[in-house]
Amino acid sequence: MAGALRWHTPMTTVTHTTVEAPAARTHERELAALQHDHGGALFAYLLRLTDGDRQRAEDLVQETFVRVWQHPEALRSDYGSIRPWLFTVARRLAIDARRARRARPAEVGDAVLEHSRVAADHAERSAATLDVRQAVRTLSPEHRAVLHQVYFRGASVAEAAAVLGIPVGTVKSRAYYALRALRRVLPGYATDLR
Repeated sequence: MAGALRWHTPMTTVTHTTVEAPAARTHERELAALQHDHGGALFAYLLRLTDGDRQRAEDLVQETFVRVWQHPEALRSDYGSIRPWLFTVARRLAIDARRARRARPAEVGDAVLEHSRVAADHAERSAATLDVRQAVRTLSPEHRAVLHQVYFRGASVAEAAAVLGIPVGTVKSRAYYALRALRRVLPGYATDLR
């Protein structure tokens, strides 16, 4: 054995043992010649397939030549040129890469996470809901009825007055005093009740 050629791919390590050193050099020369003859055109083709993403296109060119290295029989085919085979392999690799990206969730950078809104903890929200319910129970039935219409059902002051059968001014007055009473009972929530 003249030597072992080790090739590392992202998923596996493949070890090929060569019997003669000149055969490996010839293979390397063939790959270099292919890269020289077809690399530019292959890169331009893949750049279009990756919507102008140079890094992805470069990675796919490299992966295409890895496939050539893995399948030396493609170099000895009966066809006049290897270019159609290279472009077919490259296109399939680009399609597979696009499918793989769509199959996994989009990556989010640190900058996006720093500025994203943090959802409130479910336990905190439940506790706040219980606090507000308990505070509303301390109000008189008339004040509760006005708050229920205006804040919980979303009725306008005029609509609440019509439903409750009281003047608009009374609805405004009761809503004002009910909120003021809640601010005293719920001092930590005062900014939420304005």
